[in-house]
Amino acid sequence: MAMKIRLARGGSKKRPHYSIVAADSRSPRDGRFIEKLGTYDPLLAKDNENRVKLDLDRAKYWLDQGAQATDRVARFLEAAGVSEKKTRANLKQGEPGKAAVARAKEKADKAAKAAEAPAAE
Repeated sequence: MAMKIRLARGGSKKRPHYSIVAADSRSPRDGRFIEKLGTYDPLLAKDNENRVKLDLDRAKYWLDQGAQATDRVARFLEAAGVSEKKTRANLKQGEPGKAAVARAKEKADKAAKAAEAPAAE
């Protein structure tokens, strides 16, 4: 059975509240889980100690049993010192989109024409 440590969403519309659970990877996001490991409240301030509550001993147990943490839960575990920090690379984050590239090219062409026009006179 493939195990995941992941978030299960609760709360009402536009007021999310998540449970951190150990669940079978085939079960639905908010469906059946094996054990509740903690909670996550994204509406609280980042420096609030109640934002993420996690039972670290049980999380270590499930990781030792072969459970895979999702990206968000892995970040919580890294912050708590349970797992080592992974290197992440968002290679496309700094690149401009197609429209921005086209606008920059047009602007450069206009600037080149404007530089040539006074030189011709």
